[in-house]
Amino acid sequence: MNRTIVALDFKDRESTLSFLDKFTEGIAVKIGMELFYKEGPDIVREIKRRGHDIFLDLKVCDIPNTARGAFRSLASLDVDMINLHCYGGKKMMEEAMLGLKEGSKGKLPLAIGVTILTSFDQDVLNKEIGIPGSIADSATRFASLAKESGLGGVVCSVFEAKKIHETLGKDFVTVCPGIRLASQESQDQKRVATPKTAREEGVDYIVVGRAITASKDPVSSYRTIKEAFENGRD
Repeated sequence: MNRTIVALDFKDRESTLSFLDKFTEGIAVKIGMELFYKEGPDIVREIKRRGHDIFLDLKVCDIPNTARGAFRSLASLDVDMINLHCYGGKKMMEEAMLGLKEGSKGKLPLAIGVTILTSFDQDVLNKEIGIPGSIADSATRFASLAKESGLGGVVCSVFEAKKIHETLGKDFVTVCPGIRLASQESQDQKRVATPKTAREEGVDYIVVGRAITASKDPVSSYRTIKEAFENGRD
């Protein structure tokens, strides 16, 4: 799977496929809640038929039995990466992994856990959510729980990736949203970084949305960001 993932944060099938028509090669894409809830599993199948790798970003979080059923159902879509919230706890993650194995007909997708959303800053974590300590400590604790539960990696910001790798090993995957070129605005994400910084911090996969999808030339922006990440430059 390509290590630069494009977030398809579009409102419907038409706008999504119109965007993908601009690319002549298969790329890695992220399908999130807005598009999936609007178009359902058929949009996943259509994009897969077009030759793109898919990260299905639905952030499953519920009681263990429900999470298991959700992952069992989603496994049939043959995506390449799937996620759930670490907030749900170890039992939920373990049950979800069982569901993934029950529903999969072939190779399992890479299952990853969401640690601390990149829209959170320190005040939100401590004062609103009520979790003490630093973001890095909390993200690493959630990542440890995810690994113990059988997951292959986590979603985190660039700034937690190095500590997570140091604690859990290089093979435990870090997937990081909040990527912008130095000239671009951060919008609603607070813990953002450039592709160069992501490379320097040892990030495995970057997820890029509006920096590509809202660009006047999405293909050029995609290639620029992809090359910047691969080569470690801004």
